[in-house]
This record gives sequence, C-alpha cells and structure tokens, in this order.
Amino acid sequence: MTTANEREILLAVTGGIAAYKAAALASRLVQAGFGVSAMMTRAAAELLGPPTLAALTGRPVELSLTQEENPIPHIAAARRAKMMVVAPATANILAKAACGIADDLVSATLLAFPGPILMAPAMNTVMWNKPATARNIRRLSEDGVHFVGPASGHLGCGDTGAGRMAEPEEIFSAIERLFPQ
Repeated sequence: MTTANEREILLAVTGGIAAYKAAALASRLVQAGFGVSAMMTRAAAELLGPPTLAALTGRPVELSLTQEENPIPHIAAARRAKMMVVAPATANILAKAACGIADDLVSATLLAFPGPILMAPAMNTVMWNKPATARNIRRLSEDGVHFVGPASGHLGCGDTGAGRMAEPEEIFSAIERLFPQ
C-alpha cells in the first residue's frame, strides 16, 4: 500500500468552462488513493468555487503567486508533487507554458515543476485549430509535456467540434499510465 505522499498529484485548473470537470477528476483521484493539491487561476476560481475543490481534496486551494504565509508557493507546490495535471488547459495556459511565461501561480508552477506534466486542452474549435495553438502544442510536446484530448463534441459555447476537454475518467487513465513508479 502506498501513502498519499508517494502518489501526490498537483491539479491545476485554468479558466475554461470545462473547469467543472476538474471537480470530478479531483474526486476520482482521491478515491483512488492519490493525494491531490489543487491550484486555480483567477478565471478558474470564478467558474468553479475553490471551496468545491477544497472539500473534494481535503486541502486548501492555492490561488495566488503572492502569499504572506508562503512567499514562494509555486516552488513549494512543485516540490511536493510527483506529477502535475492541468485540466482544463486553456489556449492561454498553453501559450504561456510554451513561451516560458510565469506571471501567475499556475504558469510559474509549470515552469518550476520537474516531473511529468499532463495537460487536458479545452477551448473553442476555432481556437483549437489556430496555427498558434498547434505551434504551442508542438513546442510543449517537444519539451516532454503529455496531452490527453481534446475530444470532439458539444462545446460550452454552443458549437460542436474539436476542443472538448477529455472526460475525467480518460484523464485519470492517462495519469495512471504516466505516473512515475
């Protein structure tokens, strides 16, 4: 039997409408015996209340790069976890990560994280099909980032097409496959 510390996941939630799926993913991970620490961008916190993730993980949710009690939360978070999962991974966070921009808690933690990173892209079909997004995915893949999805289907904006975030169970399967032994 492993301890939560040996199976520690850092779940980063960014500001896409698919953020609601992060709650189901967090619950699934905890039920499977993973320790889950969550962090959210400001936009994500407007879509999915931090108390929801705190209740599901049993831990406080990190929201800011600047904190009185912990002046370097991105480094502390990066050191605790064995794997980082970004779900949903918006076009914005993909671009920031591809360029090494670290101007908020999630992007700074991505840059500081030494272990495997899994991203679950979610965005409008037009955004997904843009050359800039394809370029960012390519660069991140070359840097060793793993991806699950996106799927095609009904999107939050009402369109149908590619860009739908993978379902929590599919993301969970990818985590189990990629998690360091």
